[in-house]
Amino acid sequence: MFNNILIIGCGLIGSSILKGSFDKKISKKIYVHEKSKKNISFIKKTNKKIKLLSKLDRNVSDMDLIIICTHMSQYSSIIKKLQKFITSKNIITDTGSTKRNIINIINKNNKIKDIFIPSHPIAGSEVSGPKYGNKDLFKNKWCIILNNGNKKKIKKIEIFWKKLGSKIIFMNAIEHDKIFSITSHLPHLIAYNLVKTATDFQRKNKKKIIKYSAGGLRDFSRTAASNEIMWRDIFFSNKDNIINSINIFIENLNNFKNLIKKENNKNILKILKDTKKVRRQIIELKQDISKPNFGRDIF
Repeated sequence: MFNNILIIGCGLIGSSILKGSFDKKISKKIYVHEKSKKNISFIKKTNKKIKLLSKLDRNVSDMDLIIICTHMSQYSSIIKKLQKFITSKNIITDTGSTKRNIINIINKNNKIKDIFIPSHPIAGSEVSGPKYGNKDLFKNKWCIILNNGNKKKIKKIEIFWKKLGSKIIFMNAIEHDKIFSITSHLPHLIAYNLVKTATDFQRKNKKKIIKYSAGGLRDFSRTAASNEIMWRDIFFSNKDNIINSINIFIENLNNFKNLIKKENNKNILKILKDTKKVRRQIIELKQDISKPNFGRDIF
């Protein structure tokens, strides 16, 4: 499909693209640009065919596809370096979780505007780093692609993600950021805050409560174990949508508090029953499995 692919940043997502691309024979040669010496050392052991690019220099112009898989706070610097060497023959995409900020960066660089097709694979985990890379990470997962008007390049990006196993859907940046502020960004923020609340309670009451973690706190702690730099960038880059989501959450939280205070049996049962429907929908849409405990072994 391609002669040369360059993956910039080889953490969980980048290394999964790397492994999937080798497995599906998507490109004749695959290059990696990575800052972390630890990650570079691991990548070298993964596959001897991997070619390391120490700098984003004139070699960039030979890349058919460039995939940015770094934290979003690094985008401006990376794009500034890329624009010195790219040509109209290159295609650039990314894996970032917010899109309006990326569009703003692209729009300031006319040379990149026509060849940058933003994308967002809805895959990942609380773990990070190339040792967790999985060639099947994107299998049957959604990948959002933004339309920049270049039909030929968009089609290549669509085929690329499909070869890695993704299901494709197209959105604009505004719609994307609104949707994921609720479905992804707010849940992570709540997880971080819930774990902080538990540790604050433990500190204030001088009691070791964490060892009594029930399923709820345990599962929230998994989400809260995600990479802190990545999530700081997400919170900042989508702040208006996230703040709006927080306001809705606070309103519903206060409603819960009042229903509990008044022991309003009818209304609280209605809410609890209605929210169970969402879980059924997620299972019906094959976004999760119906096995108890998320299919994990009981320990």
